[in-house]
Amino acid sequence: KMHLIIILYSLFASIFTLQKETLKYAEPLFLIGIRMTISGFILILHEITNKNLIKIKLKHIPLFIILSLLNIYLTNILEIWGMSYITSSKTCLIYSLSPFITAIFSYLTIKEKLSIKKKIGLIIGFIGLIPIIYTQSQEEINIGKFFILTLPEISIIGAVICNTLGWITLKKIIIKNYSPIIANGYSMLLGGTLILIHSYTFKEMWINFPIYNINIFIFYNILTGIISNIICYNLFGHLLKKYTVTFMSFAGLMTPIFASCFGIIFHNEIITWHFYASNIIFTIGLIIYHNEELK
Repeated sequence: KMHLIIILYSLFASIFTLQKETLKYAEPLFLIGIRMTISGFILILHEITNKNLIKIKLKHIPLFIILSLLNIYLTNILEIWGMSYITSSKTCLIYSLSPFITAIFSYLTIKEKLSIKKKIGLIIGFIGLIPIIYTQSQEEINIGKFFILTLPEISIIGAVICNTLGWITLKKIIIKNYSPIIANGYSMLLGGTLILIHSYTFKEMWINFPIYNINIFIFYNILTGIISNIICYNLFGHLLKKYTVTFMSFAGLMTPIFASCFGIIFHNEIITWHFYASNIIFTIGLIIYHNEELK
């Protein structure tokens, strides 16, 4: 199934490029809210059509609500805002923090012991942030800074944290015998609706219609929805049945490489040595951590 993992993360990388492009043609929150809501409806309709829709047990409803809030609502709001000011390749690279954040939450929630080598791996991983900081654009800095990080960078890091917690929640739901399609369908429908409410409440351009080019918007939104919500979310859930969240996060280090290639080809993004330095440091830290975990 390794070929499925490679396909998964190349598709994940394409999402960053597609979302960056789609932001030119619609208000960001409206964009993501519509995509999530429609995708969730399609997944639920698919299960109803195939008579696979399972009622959620009352005691499991909080898990589905948490998944909606973390994996859909908070992750996408933080990501879409941060991505408005930084490149798609940089956004994707910051997502390489996922395995390190996963390890920290595993330590905090299930009291997983960290050996000296694991701690060294985590420290090296976070050192990988340093080269990224040197690629801050003037546009990022103008938005605001908190210590050495710009607010868009902090927003993306927040998205990574919520996304990681979301995948952990999805794993818990799958263990309770719910299919990834059902879990993603309900969470996308609820999370997408919350994003649309957020969009309207925060006065995005609904009065003048929040889409600037309807034809291009529809094309990119359908394409992104198919790749992200239909293929990636469910393929990830399928692979979680065989692999751990930590391993899937480890494999995710392929994503920035694909994202940098797409960024160069489609957005003419300039990839400096800082990008590759961070990627190499992340990889070294994760290899040390993962090798110790295998023991």
